[in-house]
Amino acid sequence: MRTTITINDKLLRALKLQAAASDESVSSLIEDAVKFQMLEDLEDLQTVTERENEPTMKFDDFVKELKADGLL
Repeated sequence: MRTTITINDKLLRALKLQAAASDESVSSLIEDAVKFQMLEDLEDLQTVTERENEPTMKFDDFVKELKADGLL
């Protein structure tokens, strides 16, 4: 599917150089980057789901604990 996106001129120039150096198209580089980002987001969401039942601590309480332990 074709679409139009706006990319910073310097970034596009870098993409074109990378595409030429790797014998790939700019489109395939962009598609790979989007896929990578989406997979990374899925991993993050999975981690959040796995940890949703863990006990929580307020940041201020955490800082107090670190100070009490001599770590801050």
